[in-house]
Amino acid sequence: MRHYLAGALGAFISVALSSTVLAETLTIATVNNGDMIRMQKLTDDFKAKNPGIDLEWVTLEENVLRQKVTTDIATKGGQYDVLTIGTYEVPIWAKQGWLLPLDNLGANYDVDDLLPAIRSGLTVDGKLYAAPFYGESSMVMYRKDLFDAAGLKMPDAPTWDFVADAARKITNKDKEIYGICLRGKAGWGENMAFLTAMSNSFGARWFDEKWKPQFDQPEWKDTLDFYVKLMKDAGPPGASSNGFNENLALFQTGKCGMWIDATVAASFVADPKQSQVADKVGFALAPDKGLGKRGNWLWAWSLAIPAGTQKAEAAEKFVAWATSKEYSNLVAEKEGWLNAPPGTRKSLYANADYQKAASFAKMTLDSINSADPSKPTVKPVPYVGVQFVAIPEFQGIGTAVGQQFSAALAGQLSVDQALQSAQQLATREMTKAGYIK
Repeated sequence: MRHYLAGALGAFISVALSSTVLAETLTIATVNNGDMIRMQKLTDDFKAKNPGIDLEWVTLEENVLRQKVTTDIATKGGQYDVLTIGTYEVPIWAKQGWLLPLDNLGANYDVDDLLPAIRSGLTVDGKLYAAPFYGESSMVMYRKDLFDAAGLKMPDAPTWDFVADAARKITNKDKEIYGICLRGKAGWGENMAFLTAMSNSFGARWFDEKWKPQFDQPEWKDTLDFYVKLMKDAGPPGASSNGFNENLALFQTGKCGMWIDATVAASFVADPKQSQVADKVGFALAPDKGLGKRGNWLWAWSLAIPAGTQKAEAAEKFVAWATSKEYSNLVAEKEGWLNAPPGTRKSLYANADYQKAASFAKMTLDSINSADPSKPTVKPVPYVGVQFVAIPEFQGIGTAVGQQFSAALAGQLSVDQALQSAQQLATREMTKAGYIK
């Protein structure tokens, strides 16, 4: 009997040890946006389908995530098995050999269902290097009740002049209602995402065809003057500290008459469980100045696998799960179609249930399709990218310029001083990097 028990115990220990060895823990770095936090709550579905894989989350604010992930991958630190990165990083990092191609997403994944505008930004030499979790452009979200009370009607395709005039008219600072909320927090993907897209519609550009910075040109002066004056007159206090999440909170609590930001925010501001103004929200295209370009961007938060991971197969299973059609169906089942991750798949925009739930669906799709990364500005440019410039140096330059513009918004610098500093630091870095001969 003892021999039997010893043998059975040995077999049990052997099985337990082999299970321990087989179980893999994926470390996933992600951004603290609502859709990503929702994904973490739904991962029991993934674990049930993949019992040998555990998940560990590192959830960070947008600017911090970018910094930590960039440092880790550039130094081959190997901290993460799955990265949340954007359309800016994917082609640059893929060409550096820092990312693994996603060749085995599974027979049911249907890569051809991905929206062409989003997929192309994540593809290098015909291979997909990141799978989009959600895609976005930007648009105007506004309070219909405030517009009605002021006798205003928002056009589907407004101009900046209309938006500025309306913002001033619907501002009531005594009641803490501010006509417009716009990003002010410094960062190449925070205030500079908004301001670069805005500047495109004003006829500005980061660099001319010879890579010379253009902050000393009148179009940038017009852009920054307009923005700073508008925010002073109709924006909330402390706007230079506000990024996406801060403005989302302000809008949801009824403190913003208008908010121009990512189309992905539409589901949050229109959801009565999350937004106090859900039944009062309207949507319009990002504004223009009549020059042929609207101030809307193109972006996807995507999941990628760093080349340094030792768990590539498990990581690709997770990426496939989180960006699949089935995941959208899971969100719809648990949270309603309104909250399905937007901007990635054709099938979602052909889905009658989604169209019915999401009044903003067509405008989101139109905004994504109208952004042209290869011709982002009115004048010709040597770069690709709508709200960013797709060169490795842009992260540093973009954030440094963003700090100058955030200081101008806070009143610490004049617009002219901020532009002069931006011109000097961009010229210095572009010369050092060899773009300017």
